[in-house]
Amino acid sequence: MSTRDFLPPGTLGLGTAPLSGLFSEVSESQAQDTIAAAYRCGVRYFDTAPLYGHGLAEQRLGRGLARIDRQSVIVSTKVGRLLRRSAPADRDDNFVGALPTNPIFDFSADGALRSLHESLERLGLDAVDVALIHDPDDHYNEALKGSYPALERLRTERIVRSIGVGMNQTHMPAQFVRETDIDCVLLAGRYTLLDQSGLTELLPLCYERGVTVIAAGVFNSGVLAEPRPDSTYDYLRVPPSVLEKAQNLDLICRRHSVPLAAAAVQFPLGHPAVRAVLVGARSARQMELDADLFRFPIPDALWHDLKDSGLLPNDVPVPAVQPNNALADQI
Repeated sequence: MSTRDFLPPGTLGLGTAPLSGLFSEVSESQAQDTIAAAYRCGVRYFDTAPLYGHGLAEQRLGRGLARIDRQSVIVSTKVGRLLRRSAPADRDDNFVGALPTNPIFDFSADGALRSLHESLERLGLDAVDVALIHDPDDHYNEALKGSYPALERLRTERIVRSIGVGMNQTHMPAQFVRETDIDCVLLAGRYTLLDQSGLTELLPLCYERGVTVIAAGVFNSGVLAEPRPDSTYDYLRVPPSVLEKAQNLDLICRRHSVPLAAAAVQFPLGHPAVRAVLVGARSARQMELDADLFRFPIPDALWHDLKDSGLLPNDVPVPAVQPNNALADQI
């Protein structure tokens, strides 16, 4: 298996930010129940990062993985932030119940190596499968000249299997694809039923170069799960125009007896560059519901109606009907 084929097509993964108290606190037992439920539902890919709960997500994931066969799962974490007790707190921090450290940006080669070493300690692992450069939006040159060569060396030495970048924008990941030899891009919120900006440049480029795309933020932080006036869109109160579009998407989905959330979680897999979708559950029940949504049968007629109504572009690729969902094959 090449470094770019580390995920089977149609993979459902669990993102661990919610398990570390994103917006509201999550207990240790609730987090462990969620990880166990994910594995029980067939999830074999888990993504984490030092930022999430300031190390708490990595600790909790490590404790959860200790109860299962490590060789049966793929684990990704990220570099670009170091956790230090002496660092100033971020006023916009969204983690409740986080560990008593604060993140500082460091995209140097040494920073990447330190970050990964500290992540492995929190995870209780000897290695991770995937290392991603995390949100280098304002640090591109440092990441290109520091973090990337460090991760490339780790890949050459087979300390990590695959390397990439994780961001919620499309332009800079495309730069990385053009200027480096990354294996994957974790794209958050930019290839969804509401936002197909990833289709303009990044996804075709990734497909052309054989770079795996992992789609995250497929509910755009909530509005595509429950399109209500108090929903959030990209972690802010949903704008009226976006809410109207989400509600129109929901209306057409209802006509086909398909939950909007099922269409949202499956939509990104229509593009051939996208091999995996990440969901962020915060309870065992939520994980089970997400797994059911991922398996939910969606007729071709729904995608046609969304295009005919102008809610999706005519040329956007959509998932083929797959009676035997890939998630079932993972169980």
